[in-house]
Amino acid sequence: MVNLSRGVTHLLPFVVMAAAVAPLFSNAVSQILLGVAILLLLLQWQKAAMPPVALPLILFLGGTLLAVALSEEPRVGLPQVKKFYVFAMLPVLYTAIRSAEQVRTIYFGWVLLATGSAGWAFVQFSRKWSDTVAARQDFYLAYVGSRVTGFMSHWMTFSAEQMIVGLMLTSLLIFGAFRTRRFLWLGALCIIGASIGVAWTRSVWLGTIAGVCYLIAAWRPGLLLLVPPLLAVIWFIAPASLQERVTSLYKPHGTSDSNEHRRITARTGVEMVRAHPWFGLGPEMPGRQFARYLPSDVTRPLPSGFYGHLHNLYLQYAAERGIPVLLVFLWLIVRVIRDFVIGARKIVVDDAFRRAALHGSVAAIIGLLVEGLFEHNLGDSEILTLFLVIVASGYVLLRKDEAAHA
Repeated sequence: MVNLSRGVTHLLPFVVMAAAVAPLFSNAVSQILLGVAILLLLLQWQKAAMPPVALPLILFLGGTLLAVALSEEPRVGLPQVKKFYVFAMLPVLYTAIRSAEQVRTIYFGWVLLATGSAGWAFVQFSRKWSDTVAARQDFYLAYVGSRVTGFMSHWMTFSAEQMIVGLMLTSLLIFGAFRTRRFLWLGALCIIGASIGVAWTRSVWLGTIAGVCYLIAAWRPGLLLLVPPLLAVIWFIAPASLQERVTSLYKPHGTSDSNEHRRITARTGVEMVRAHPWFGLGPEMPGRQFARYLPSDVTRPLPSGFYGHLHNLYLQYAAERGIPVLLVFLWLIVRVIRDFVIGARKIVVDDAFRRAALHGSVAAIIGLLVEGLFEHNLGDSEILTLFLVIVASGYVLLRKDEAAHA
């Protein structure tokens, strides 16, 4: 029995690290490994620990259950209840991962898989370009609705994952977490950054810029003055199609771009929140009842696009679960960012990895928050898992336990 317990204790961190890395190539594998980790914890009779954000997280999940119960169609919201399983990553990782070295292994795994995913995305891009040229089609119109996905099934998931990993890697580089072979990690960053570019996901571009600005402000604030001219240089050397995608932010190609589609979903979401400010319509209900709350002055037929959610993280939570649940979510986010920023400032310069990882975590969260203005990104299980890994890993690094300083 003692040998079994020792074996479980030895195996558990490796299973959790694998589960934390797996979303970059397979959400199913990640969730299976998470289940194995939970089973190993039960075999150990070990009580799961919770980081300091336990209260807002419990209130968020409780508010979700209440919104489901009060919904006109509670059964429709059950997928969001099932997603509570994904949230188990937070206590499981916080319990099983005990050292900075284990956190480092997770992040290095992210970088390797993101680099591989980027490489596959370049192959996809080359094929799409060749097919478009052969068919004599307009590349922009052909590509915008069928972009590269890397190892993922959708370009939004791929882009957000690349952003998270890219920002973390940027932080590790500029804060000196790598003492050897920096050129290899810099090369990986260039590959990941290029993949973000070819994915054409504008919300991720904005999130990446915001995250990088935070990192520069934390590292060398004076260098923020170089950001505008650097963006100008990137603009002038970028291919015409990429420039065209940037200008589509204010000059869309009719309904091919999602500008009007997102404007309509945002207006409809506001109407939902006005009608149900306290408990929302219920999880998954905004898409189901979209037509009921569509403003009367919106011209039909609607622009092409997905109307199953509101393409805005904050409106989605408010419309589904009510304004109080949205405020609880924001409380959780503010608490995490505050703890990580304060913690990073207290860490001695010699402990470069912990300092860099905490700043990288804040940058990644900022990137997700900015992207969330234009997409329901945490509704994606892969992105939610990476977010929870960031939060749990950050609090592991803040532990007073000497093991966290390894």
